[in-house]
Amino acid sequence: MNAIELMTYEHTFIRRMLTVMRKFAYRLMNDPQMDVSDAPLMIDFVRQYADKHHHGKEEDLLFNRMVAHLGSAAVKLVQHGMLVEHDLGRLHMKLMEEGIEAFQAGDDEARLDIIGNAIAYTQLLDRHISKEDDMVYQFAWRHFQPEMIELINRETDDFEVKASAAGIQQHYLTLLEEMEAKYL
Repeated sequence: MNAIELMTYEHTFIRRMLTVMRKFAYRLMNDPQMDVSDAPLMIDFVRQYADKHHHGKEEDLLFNRMVAHLGSAAVKLVQHGMLVEHDLGRLHMKLMEEGIEAFQAGDDEARLDIIGNAIAYTQLLDRHISKEDDMVYQFAWRHFQPEMIELINRETDDFEVKASAAGIQQHYLTLLEEMEAKYL
């Protein structure tokens, strides 16, 4: 798999967690007494797998090179689009986490913060993924020189070897399957 194929493939797992998060939020909306102890696990998946593992590759291996080598259209696409959305997703997770803490401390109204940020995140990321798969990745691959594509592929392979040795994928894909079994 080349770097773009791998990143697109990883989107399937991220989208599966988005479905879990939506189902979790729906249950919480309907059950004020619901245990929210799984929500931090979902946030951990987002922060470690979707953000650090997946977005890490995008930001460190692909997007920075698009900005440096592909002109003003790439700069706008990356700096005013993709990176802004990554940061907005991080904000939703922070606010969701704060909502969980407040809810667990007895603030029932904080369910709104949990639900609202979970749904906002799922909607943001679903659209974000579509843009990356259908436009951003294709733009990069059409315009990069073959040497740059080879470099990104090689660095992605190295990144994956390290992540695999650390057990990142296995841990978070197992967590995803556990959450799917519980919420879908």
